[in-house]
Amino acid sequence: MTDQHPPLSEVPPIRGIFNIHKPLGLTSMMVCRVVKGKLKSGGAPKKVKVGHGGTLDPLASGVLVVLIGKATKEQDRIMGTDKSYRAVVDLAHTSESCDMEFEPVPAEIEREPTIEDVRRVCDQFVGEIEQTPPMYSAIKINGRRAYAMARKGEDVEMKSRPARIDSIEIVDYSWPRLEIDIRCGKGTYIRSLARDIGVELEVGGMLASLERTAVGGFLLEDAVTLEEIGEPLDPWDLPTEGLDL
Repeated sequence: MTDQHPPLSEVPPIRGIFNIHKPLGLTSMMVCRVVKGKLKSGGAPKKVKVGHGGTLDPLASGVLVVLIGKATKEQDRIMGTDKSYRAVVDLAHTSESCDMEFEPVPAEIEREPTIEDVRRVCDQFVGEIEQTPPMYSAIKINGRRAYAMARKGEDVEMKSRPARIDSIEIVDYSWPRLEIDIRCGKGTYIRSLARDIGVELEVGGMLASLERTAVGGFLLEDAVTLEEIGEPLDPWDLPTEGLDL
């Protein structure tokens, strides 16, 4: 049998991009490893690069932009694009992680906020704001991940940082459930926003669910599942739409 592969000097560079609908429960790097496995099944070298254009928490679903080969050079550009989210906030509970990773704790509530209260407070967070990231986040403190320190019971001092929120649209409010659409800039923590909305309303505040609906021009309605990508995946015939080639 003759070798059907062309000489290495004639092999084009591997580059590609996928708009993947990340499911609940997987980390962003787990998704990248699945894609890398499919590429290796299709003949890609073991060291083929696979990265993503912005982390999505395991308890969040939605758009995850996965970059392959030379396309990983565009990681910073894609990370810098605007994001959109659909969030459900539980205003009756708080949590150590600001989401469902930890057991929700009932909040002491003197009065249920009205829709007018909720609208006023949401409007306060639109624009350039200062935001303190959750203690259980991937931010590095002296070279260590904050979440790793927190899970070991170490003191974690999170410093506030600038964030930009372009809009918060109330989709539905039925106490204690608040559903909102958010458009924001790079580095905005929706878990922190849920917490801070609750603080301003003097109630609870934590994420009950989160879905990322857009990363720049990559939209949820156009995303594919990991199952739809198929295996083996031809590393020299990948989608490139959305790359700055």
